[in-house]
Amino acid sequence: MAKYGTFVREDDPKSPCRLYFKGLIKEETTTVLSGFGVAICDKDNNLLFQMKGSLQDSAVTALEAELMALRRGLIEAVRLGITHILVYCDYQTLFELVTGRSVLEKDNIAFLMDDVQRIRKQLTSCIPLLVTEEDQTKFAYKLAMETIVSEISISMPPVQNMTCPICFDDDLEAHQMFSVALCRHQFCLECVKRHLNVALMEGSVLGCPHFKCKSKLTLTSCFNLLTPKLREMWQQRINEEAVPVVDRVYCPNPRCSALMSETELSKSSEEDGSSTRSCIKCDQPFCINCRVAWHSNLSCEDYKRLGPNPTENDIKLKALANQKMWRQCGRCQHMIELAYGCIKVVCRYHH
Repeated sequence: MAKYGTFVREDDPKSPCRLYFKGLIKEETTTVLSGFGVAICDKDNNLLFQMKGSLQDSAVTALEAELMALRRGLIEAVRLGITHILVYCDYQTLFELVTGRSVLEKDNIAFLMDDVQRIRKQLTSCIPLLVTEEDQTKFAYKLAMETIVSEISISMPPVQNMTCPICFDDDLEAHQMFSVALCRHQFCLECVKRHLNVALMEGSVLGCPHFKCKSKLTLTSCFNLLTPKLREMWQQRINEEAVPVVDRVYCPNPRCSALMSETELSKSSEEDGSSTRSCIKCDQPFCINCRVAWHSNLSCEDYKRLGPNPTENDIKLKALANQKMWRQCGRCQHMIELAYGCIKVVCRYHH
Protein backbone atom coordinates (compact mmCIF):
# COMPACT_ATOMS: atom_id res chain seq x y z
CA MET A 1 0.00 0.00 0.00
CA ALA A 2 1.52 3.32 -1.11
CA LYS A 3 0.69 6.99 -0.56
CA TYR A 4 2.16 9.86 -2.58
CA GLY A 5 2.77 13.48 -1.63
CA THR A 6 3.62 16.49 -3.79
CA PHE A 7 7.04 16.12 -5.37
CA VAL A 8 8.87 18.76 -7.40
CA ARG A 9 11.86 17.31 -9.19
CA GLU A 10 15.16 18.94 -8.24
CA ASP A 11 18.52 18.03 -9.77
CA ASP A 12 20.54 20.03 -7.26
CA PRO A 13 22.86 17.58 -5.41
CA LYS A 14 22.88 20.04 -2.53
CA SER A 15 19.19 19.37 -1.91
CA PRO A 16 18.93 15.59 -1.95
CA CYS A 17 15.81 13.72 -0.91
CA ARG A 18 15.85 11.35 2.02
CA LEU A 19 15.03 7.65 2.08
CA TYR A 20 14.00 5.93 5.30
CA PHE A 21 13.37 2.19 5.32
CA LYS A 22 12.81 -0.64 7.79
CA GLY A 23 12.34 -4.40 7.48
CA LEU A 24 11.04 -6.27 10.53
CA ILE A 25 10.35 -9.90 11.45
CA LYS A 26 8.67 -11.24 14.57
CA GLU A 27 8.68 -14.92 15.51
CA GLU A 28 5.84 -16.32 17.60
CA THR A 29 4.92 -19.84 18.70
CA THR A 30 3.03 -20.84 15.55
CA THR A 31 3.44 -17.77 13.37
CA VAL A 32 6.17 -15.70 11.74
CA LEU A 33 5.24 -12.07 11.12
CA SER A 34 7.23 -9.95 8.68
CA GLY A 35 6.81 -6.62 6.97
CA PHE A 36 8.58 -3.54 5.63
CA GLY A 37 8.09 0.20 5.61
CA VAL A 38 9.51 2.86 3.26
CA ALA A 39 9.31 6.64 3.55
CA ILE A 40 10.78 9.21 1.12
CA CYS A 41 11.01 12.86 2.19
CA ASP A 42 12.29 16.03 0.60
CA LYS A 43 15.26 18.02 1.86
CA ASP A 44 13.09 19.59 4.58
CA ASN A 45 11.80 16.18 5.68
CA ASN A 46 8.33 16.72 4.22
CA LEU A 47 6.83 13.34 3.38
CA LEU A 48 6.69 12.67 -0.37
CA PHE A 49 5.99 8.97 -0.43
CA GLN A 50 5.29 6.19 2.02
CA MET A 51 4.68 2.49 1.60
CA LYS A 52 4.23 -0.62 3.70
CA GLY A 53 3.80 -4.25 2.83
CA SER A 54 4.52 -7.85 3.67
CA LEU A 55 7.62 -9.93 2.93
CA GLN A 56 6.46 -13.13 1.25
CA ASP A 57 9.08 -15.40 2.74
CA SER A 58 8.61 -17.25 6.04
CA ALA A 59 12.34 -18.01 6.32
CA VAL A 60 13.58 -14.45 5.89
CA THR A 61 16.26 -13.19 8.29
CA ALA A 62 16.50 -9.74 9.85
CA LEU A 63 19.29 -8.73 7.44
CA GLU A 64 17.33 -9.97 4.42
CA ALA A 65 14.24 -8.08 5.58
CA GLU A 66 16.27 -4.86 5.80
CA LEU A 67 17.76 -5.43 2.32
CA MET A 68 14.31 -6.06 0.86
CA ALA A 69 13.02 -2.84 2.38
CA LEU A 70 16.02 -0.88 1.04
CA ARG A 71 15.59 -2.36 -2.44
CA ARG A 72 11.92 -1.40 -2.51
CA GLY A 73 12.72 2.13 -1.34
CA LEU A 74 15.30 2.62 -4.08
CA ILE A 75 12.90 1.28 -6.73
CA GLU A 76 10.28 3.82 -5.65
CA ALA A 77 12.85 6.63 -5.63
CA VAL A 78 13.80 5.86 -9.23
CA ARG A 79 10.13 5.61 -10.19
CA LEU A 80 9.52 9.07 -8.71
CA GLY A 81 12.34 10.49 -10.84
CA ILE A 82 14.61 11.30 -7.91
CA THR A 83 18.29 11.60 -8.86
CA HIS A 84 19.98 12.56 -5.60
CA ILE A 85 19.09 10.78 -2.37
CA LEU A 86 20.44 10.18 1.11
CA VAL A 87 19.77 6.67 2.46
CA TYR A 88 19.34 6.61 6.24
CA CYS A 89 20.33 3.25 7.72
CA ASP A 90 20.22 2.20 11.40
CA TYR A 91 21.63 -1.30 10.89
CA GLN A 92 25.45 -1.46 11.17
CA THR A 93 25.86 -4.73 9.23
CA LEU A 94 23.72 -3.51 6.34
CA PHE A 95 25.52 -0.15 6.26
CA GLU A 96 28.88 -1.93 5.92
CA LEU A 97 27.53 -4.12 3.10
CA VAL A 98 26.11 -1.20 1.13
CA THR A 99 29.30 0.85 1.49
CA GLY A 100 31.44 -2.16 0.50
CA ARG A 101 33.24 -2.41 3.83
CA SER A 102 32.21 -6.04 4.28
CA VAL A 103 31.04 -8.92 2.09
CA LEU A 104 28.76 -11.85 2.92
CA GLU A 105 29.11 -14.99 0.83
CA LYS A 106 25.57 -16.31 1.37
CA ASP A 107 23.81 -16.61 -2.00
CA ASN A 108 20.56 -15.00 -0.92
CA ILE A 109 22.34 -11.98 0.64
CA ALA A 110 24.64 -11.61 -2.36
CA PHE A 111 21.66 -11.70 -4.74
CA LEU A 112 19.84 -8.96 -2.82
CA MET A 113 23.00 -6.85 -2.61
CA ASP A 114 23.56 -7.11 -6.38
CA ASP A 115 19.99 -5.93 -6.91
CA VAL A 116 20.47 -2.98 -4.52
CA GLN A 117 23.73 -1.87 -6.15
CA ARG A 118 22.20 -2.17 -9.62
CA ILE A 119 19.33 0.16 -8.66
CA ARG A 120 21.73 2.62 -6.96
CA LYS A 121 23.56 3.04 -10.27
CA GLN A 122 20.36 4.45 -11.80
CA LEU A 123 20.63 7.41 -9.42
CA THR A 124 23.06 10.27 -9.93
CA SER A 125 24.04 10.12 -6.26
CA CYS A 126 22.97 7.72 -3.53
CA ILE A 127 24.78 8.25 -0.24
CA PRO A 128 24.24 5.83 2.70
CA LEU A 129 24.28 7.38 6.19
CA LEU A 130 24.48 5.42 9.44
CA VAL A 131 22.13 6.86 12.08
CA THR A 132 21.65 5.96 15.74
CA GLU A 133 18.60 8.02 16.69
CA GLU A 134 15.19 6.37 16.37
CA ASP A 135 13.55 9.65 15.32
CA GLN A 136 15.40 9.57 12.00
CA THR A 137 13.85 6.24 10.99
CA LYS A 138 10.51 6.50 12.80
CA PHE A 139 8.51 6.83 9.54
CA ALA A 140 9.67 3.51 8.15
CA TYR A 141 9.66 1.73 11.49
CA LYS A 142 6.06 2.72 12.15
CA LEU A 143 4.96 1.52 8.71
CA ALA A 144 6.74 -1.82 9.07
CA MET A 145 5.27 -2.39 12.52
CA GLU A 146 1.76 -1.58 11.28
CA THR A 147 2.20 -4.25 8.62
CA ILE A 148 3.28 -6.84 11.16
CA VAL A 149 0.44 -6.05 13.52
CA SER A 150 -2.41 -5.80 11.06
CA GLU A 151 -1.64 -7.23 7.65
CA ILE A 152 0.77 -10.15 7.55
CA SER A 153 0.46 -13.50 9.23
CA ILE A 154 2.47 -16.37 7.80
CA SER A 155 1.34 -19.67 9.25
CA MET A 156 3.93 -22.17 10.29
CA PRO A 157 3.29 -25.96 10.39
CA PRO A 158 1.46 -26.90 13.61
CA VAL A 159 3.67 -28.25 16.36
CA GLN A 160 3.40 -32.04 16.57
CA ASN A 161 2.89 -33.57 19.98
CA MET A 162 5.56 -35.95 21.24
CA THR A 163 5.35 -39.23 23.16
CA CYS A 164 7.47 -40.26 26.13
CA PRO A 165 8.66 -43.90 25.72
CA ILE A 166 8.60 -44.42 29.50
CA CYS A 167 5.18 -43.19 30.63
CA PHE A 168 3.63 -43.21 27.10
CA ASP A 169 2.16 -39.74 27.55
CA ASP A 170 1.44 -38.72 23.93
CA ASP A 171 0.36 -35.13 24.55
CA LEU A 172 3.75 -33.55 25.18
CA GLU A 173 5.28 -30.48 23.56
CA ALA A 174 8.95 -30.05 22.71
CA HIS A 175 9.72 -27.93 25.79
CA GLN A 176 8.37 -30.74 28.00
CA MET A 177 10.92 -33.22 26.68
CA PHE A 178 14.53 -33.96 27.67
CA SER A 179 17.01 -35.06 25.01
CA VAL A 180 20.14 -37.05 25.89
CA ALA A 181 23.05 -35.26 24.21
CA LEU A 182 25.00 -38.29 22.91
CA CYS A 183 22.24 -40.60 21.66
CA ARG A 184 19.40 -38.06 21.17
CA HIS A 185 16.88 -40.30 22.94
CA GLN A 186 14.01 -38.20 24.30
CA PHE A 187 11.89 -38.58 27.43
CA CYS A 188 9.51 -36.34 29.32
CA LEU A 189 11.03 -34.18 32.06
CA GLU A 190 9.09 -35.88 34.86
CA CYS A 191 10.33 -39.34 33.91
CA VAL A 192 13.91 -38.13 33.71
CA LYS A 193 13.60 -36.52 37.15
CA ARG A 194 12.38 -39.81 38.64
CA HIS A 195 15.14 -41.73 36.85
CA LEU A 196 17.84 -39.42 38.23
CA ASN A 197 16.42 -39.56 41.75
CA VAL A 198 16.41 -43.38 41.84
CA ALA A 199 19.87 -43.67 40.26
CA LEU A 200 21.44 -41.26 42.73
CA MET A 201 19.71 -42.74 45.77
CA GLU A 202 20.63 -46.31 44.81
CA GLY A 203 24.12 -45.46 43.58
CA SER A 204 23.48 -46.93 40.12
CA VAL A 205 24.86 -45.71 36.79
CA LEU A 206 23.63 -42.30 35.64
CA GLY A 207 22.94 -43.21 32.03
CA CYS A 208 20.29 -42.81 29.37
CA PRO A 209 16.99 -44.44 30.45
CA HIS A 210 16.57 -46.06 27.02
CA PHE A 211 16.85 -49.87 27.12
CA LYS A 212 20.46 -51.06 26.62
CA CYS A 213 21.64 -47.53 25.72
CA LYS A 214 25.12 -46.88 27.11
CA SER A 215 25.12 -43.09 26.78
CA LYS A 216 26.00 -41.29 30.02
CA LEU A 217 24.16 -38.31 31.47
CA THR A 218 26.07 -35.26 32.68
CA LEU A 219 25.50 -33.05 35.68
CA THR A 220 25.51 -29.95 33.47
CA SER A 221 22.74 -31.17 31.17
CA CYS A 222 20.56 -32.37 34.09
CA PHE A 223 21.29 -29.51 36.49
CA ASN A 224 17.85 -27.88 36.28
CA LEU A 225 16.10 -31.22 36.88
CA LEU A 226 17.79 -31.85 40.22
CA THR A 227 17.08 -30.69 43.74
CA PRO A 228 20.01 -29.07 45.62
CA LYS A 229 20.46 -32.31 47.60
CA LEU A 230 20.66 -34.44 44.44
CA ARG A 231 23.09 -31.99 42.83
CA GLU A 232 25.35 -32.32 45.86
CA MET A 233 25.13 -36.13 45.70
CA TRP A 234 26.05 -36.14 42.01
CA GLN A 235 28.98 -33.79 42.58
CA GLN A 236 30.13 -36.05 45.42
CA ARG A 237 30.03 -39.01 43.04
CA ILE A 238 32.09 -37.09 40.47
CA ASN A 239 34.64 -36.27 43.15
CA GLU A 240 34.80 -39.92 44.22
CA GLU A 241 35.34 -41.14 40.66
CA ALA A 242 38.26 -38.74 40.33
CA VAL A 243 40.07 -40.48 43.23
CA PRO A 244 41.23 -44.13 42.86
CA VAL A 245 39.35 -46.56 45.11
CA VAL A 246 42.48 -47.59 47.04
CA ASP A 247 43.35 -43.94 47.63
CA ARG A 248 39.99 -42.80 49.03
CA VAL A 249 39.75 -41.59 52.62
CA TYR A 250 36.54 -40.37 54.25
CA CYS A 251 36.40 -38.14 57.28
CA PRO A 252 35.28 -40.26 60.28
CA ASN A 253 33.21 -37.38 61.61
CA PRO A 254 29.60 -38.52 60.89
CA ARG A 255 28.55 -34.90 60.34
CA CYS A 256 31.20 -34.39 57.70
CA SER A 257 32.27 -37.56 55.77
CA ALA A 258 34.34 -35.47 53.36
CA LEU A 259 36.21 -37.37 50.65
CA MET A 260 40.01 -37.03 50.64
CA SER A 261 42.97 -38.58 48.86
CA GLU A 262 45.38 -40.57 51.03
CA THR A 263 48.23 -39.63 48.72
CA GLU A 264 47.57 -35.92 49.09
CA LEU A 265 47.12 -36.23 52.87
CA SER A 266 50.40 -38.11 53.15
CA LYS A 267 52.25 -35.44 51.17
CA SER A 268 50.99 -32.74 53.54
CA SER A 269 52.20 -34.66 56.63
CA GLU A 270 55.49 -36.21 55.48
CA GLU A 271 57.60 -34.21 57.90
CA ASP A 272 56.13 -35.27 61.26
CA GLY A 273 55.91 -38.98 60.34
CA SER A 274 52.84 -39.55 62.57
CA SER A 275 49.57 -41.13 61.50
CA THR A 276 47.46 -38.13 62.51
CA ARG A 277 45.79 -36.13 59.75
CA SER A 278 43.22 -33.33 59.68
CA CYS A 279 40.06 -33.29 57.59
CA ILE A 280 40.25 -30.80 54.75
CA LYS A 281 36.64 -29.78 55.40
CA CYS A 282 35.89 -29.85 59.15
CA ASP A 283 39.55 -29.86 60.33
CA GLN A 284 38.90 -32.68 62.82
CA PRO A 285 42.03 -34.81 63.46
CA PHE A 286 41.87 -38.50 62.61
CA CYS A 287 44.15 -41.52 62.25
CA ILE A 288 45.09 -42.28 58.66
CA ASN A 289 45.89 -45.92 59.54
CA CYS A 290 42.77 -46.76 61.57
CA ARG A 291 40.41 -44.43 59.63
CA VAL A 292 38.88 -43.22 62.90
CA ALA A 293 38.91 -40.03 65.00
CA TRP A 294 42.35 -39.43 66.45
CA HIS A 295 43.05 -41.80 69.36
CA SER A 296 45.34 -39.60 71.44
CA ASN A 297 47.67 -41.39 73.91
CA LEU A 298 46.99 -44.68 72.13
CA SER A 299 49.06 -46.41 69.50
CA CYS A 300 47.28 -47.93 66.51
CA GLU A 301 47.99 -51.43 67.90
CA ASP A 302 46.43 -50.60 71.28
CA TYR A 303 43.43 -49.04 69.60
CA LYS A 304 42.81 -52.08 67.45
CA ARG A 305 42.89 -54.32 70.51
CA LEU A 306 39.83 -52.48 71.82
CA GLY A 307 37.70 -54.19 69.19
CA PRO A 308 35.98 -53.06 66.00
CA ASN A 309 33.69 -50.42 67.56
CA PRO A 310 35.20 -49.08 70.77
CA THR A 311 33.27 -46.46 72.68
CA GLU A 312 34.70 -43.15 73.81
CA ASN A 313 34.99 -44.50 77.36
CA ASP A 314 36.90 -47.55 76.10
CA ILE A 315 39.44 -45.26 74.47
CA LYS A 316 39.78 -43.11 77.61
CA LEU A 317 40.22 -46.21 79.77
CA LYS A 318 42.93 -47.60 77.51
CA ALA A 319 44.74 -44.28 77.48
CA LEU A 320 44.61 -44.12 81.29
CA ALA A 321 45.85 -47.71 81.51
CA ASN A 322 48.86 -46.85 79.38
CA GLN A 323 49.56 -43.83 81.57
CA LYS A 324 49.27 -45.85 84.83
CA MET A 325 51.02 -48.87 83.31
CA TRP A 326 48.06 -51.15 83.95
CA ARG A 327 47.82 -54.47 82.22
CA GLN A 328 44.92 -56.32 80.72
CA CYS A 329 44.04 -59.93 81.38
CA GLY A 330 44.36 -61.89 78.16
CA ARG A 331 41.30 -64.01 78.95
CA CYS A 332 38.68 -61.73 80.53
CA GLN A 333 40.15 -58.36 79.45
CA HIS A 334 39.92 -56.94 82.99
CA MET A 335 42.46 -54.27 83.91
CA ILE A 336 45.09 -55.31 86.46
CA GLU A 337 47.19 -52.93 88.55
CA LEU A 338 50.41 -53.90 90.27
CA ALA A 339 50.03 -52.38 93.74
CA TYR A 340 53.16 -53.93 95.39
CA GLY A 341 55.37 -56.99 95.30
CA CYS A 342 57.06 -58.80 92.41
CA ILE A 343 56.24 -58.22 88.77
CA LYS A 344 54.21 -61.42 88.48
CA VAL A 345 50.55 -60.48 88.42
CA VAL A 346 47.67 -62.94 88.57
CA CYS A 347 44.11 -61.99 87.59
CA ARG A 348 41.72 -62.54 90.50
CA TYR A 349 39.14 -63.91 88.10
CA HIS A 350 41.42 -66.36 86.28
CA HIS A 351 44.04 -68.10 88.45
